[in-house]
Amino acid sequence: MNPKALQKKWQKKWEKAKLFESEPKEEQEKYFVNCPYPYMNGYLHLGHAFTYLRADMVSRYQRMKNKNVLFPFAFHCTGTPIVAAAQRVEEGEKTQIKALKQMGLSDSLIKKFSKPEEWTNHFPGKAIQDLKEFGASVDWRRSFITTSLNPSYDHFIRWQFNKLLAKEYLIKGSFPVVWCPKRETVVGDHDRLSGEGETPQEYTLLKFKGDGHFLVAATLRPETVFGQTNIWVDGEGTYVKAKVGDEVWVMSPKMPQKLRLQGHEVEELEDVEGRSLVGQRYIAPQINNEVLVLPSKFCDASIGSGIVTSVPSDSPDDYQGLVDLQNSSSDCEGWGLDFEEVKAIQPIPILDSGEMGTLPAPKLCADLGVKNQTERNKLDKAKQELYMHSFNHGVMLDTTDYVAGKPVEEARDIVKNKLVEKGKAAIYYELTHDGLQIAWLKL
Repeated sequence: MNPKALQKKWQKKWEKAKLFESEPKEEQEKYFVNCPYPYMNGYLHLGHAFTYLRADMVSRYQRMKNKNVLFPFAFHCTGTPIVAAAQRVEEGEKTQIKALKQMGLSDSLIKKFSKPEEWTNHFPGKAIQDLKEFGASVDWRRSFITTSLNPSYDHFIRWQFNKLLAKEYLIKGSFPVVWCPKRETVVGDHDRLSGEGETPQEYTLLKFKGDGHFLVAATLRPETVFGQTNIWVDGEGTYVKAKVGDEVWVMSPKMPQKLRLQGHEVEELEDVEGRSLVGQRYIAPQINNEVLVLPSKFCDASIGSGIVTSVPSDSPDDYQGLVDLQNSSSDCEGWGLDFEEVKAIQPIPILDSGEMGTLPAPKLCADLGVKNQTERNKLDKAKQELYMHSFNHGVMLDTTDYVAGKPVEEARDIVKNKLVEKGKAAIYYELTHDGLQIAWLKL
C-alpha cells in the first residue's frame, strides 16, 4: 500500500464531491470554524500544522454530528513585516536574501520580492497547496488575503473600526509607541527583526539647576529624590547642550532626537565634555540642596540621559561608586576634586526596607562582598534584589515630607506628579533596545 497515493486518491474524491463546501441550509444546524490567519512572509511550518489540525478536527467532528460546517480560511498580509522585508530585499540586505534562499527561492524570483505585492502573490498560493495536501477540510471558495488589494475585506475592517469608535470602545489620543526612526513608522512586536517584547518605559527626568542650564537625569525611582547626595556623569564622555522649549538642558548626544520624537522642540547648541562637569555644583530637585558632580565608571554618556542622580542609601551602584572615590585620594585629585569633601558625603536614610533596614544598599553590598563598581554581576544582583524588595515592602520615613509613612509603591507616583507639576521634572520614555526609539503618535 502506498500511503501517499491513497492520500491523494481520497483528497481528489473529497474535492470532486465538494465535501467541504458549505451552502446555507435553513433546516440544518450551523457550525462556524475559524482560527488565526497565518502571516504570509514565508511558507507554512510545523507550528501552523499543529494549529490548523485542531481546527480541522473540530470541523470534521461537527460534520459527523450532521451540522452544516463553514470553515473558511485567510492569509494575513497586512502590517509592516512584509513591507519592511521587501525594502530589505530592495536594499540588498544579506540576512533577508539569505532567508529567502533558504526557503528555496531562486535569485530571479528573489529580485521580484522587492515589491510587497510579490509576497502576497507567492506565499498564499503555496500555503493553499500545502493545506490541501495536508487534508484541511476548508471551503477554499471562501479564502482571501487581508490587504487593501482585497477591497471587500478592507471595507469590512474600516466598518469595524468605525463601529467600535462610535460605541466608544476605541480611544483617540497621544500615546508613547515603539517607533522605527529609519522607516518612520510604528512597529508592533511582530514587526521587528529584534527587540520583541519591548514596550515604552516611563522615566522621571529630574532637572538639576545650574548657571543658565539644567543637567537632566532619568530615573525609574523618583521617590528616592529625598536621599540625593551627588550627581554622576561619564567623565570621559561627551554630552550636548540643547535648548528644550524655554530651557537649556545638558544631556546625552542621542537624547535630542528622542525628545523631538516625544513632542519636544529641541535645538542643539554645543558639545559639553563630561570632564568639565566634574566638580561643578547643581541644585537638586525636591531637596533644593547643592550637590556635587562626580565621575563614575558605571555612567555612560551614550545611554539614556547619560547623567545619574546618586542615592547611595538605596542604589548599590551609587553606594559603591561613592565608596570607590572615597577610598582613592589619587582618583579625586586626578579629577580636581577635594578629597575631604568627597569623603564627607554619606548615604541618607529615606525608607524602611524591613529586613534590609534603612540603608539597604550598603547592607547588600557588604553581604555580597562587593569590592568595587566593576563587579557588575554582584551589583546587578544587589540592584535587582533591593529594588524588588523596596517596591514591595518599603515604607517612606518621616523625613520624606508629604510621602512620609506611605508605601514606596504609592509614594513613587505622588513624588513624580509633584515634581512634574512644579516644573522640577519631566516625563521621558526609553527602550532597552538601542535600535528602537519612542515617538508620540497622534492618532
